[in-house]
Amino acid sequence: MSAGQTAVAQSAFSKFWNHPAGMYSSYAPAYSPSGMKAVHCSGIVLAGINDLRRPVEKLSVQQQIALAATGVIWSRYALVITPVNYNLMSVNIFVGSTGLYQLYRIWE
Repeated sequence: MSAGQTAVAQSAFSKFWNHPAGMYSSYAPAYSPSGMKAVHCSGIVLAGINDLRRPVEKLSVQQQIALAATGVIWSRYALVITPVNYNLMSVNIFVGSTGLYQLYRIWE
């Protein structure tokens, strides 16, 4: 690598390393793009999709309201925080939509 390419690579790495959602920010444990909130919510989404096969009589209205509200609230929060976290938003959209669909099934 030439000296110019090395400087650019170091600059790109420095930007990545010092990013506002990086390892040293207050968002790192739970809200970074690879944060644990998104990982845990992915499990909730998979559980919600698995519940689509359950009979309506076995679904809990309170649980589905909680999932729908949580998905909507956290999706909005993911767009408001700095830096905006699209991974967190997308996972919570699925959490909220799964809850809303289950509520529709119960209502129907």
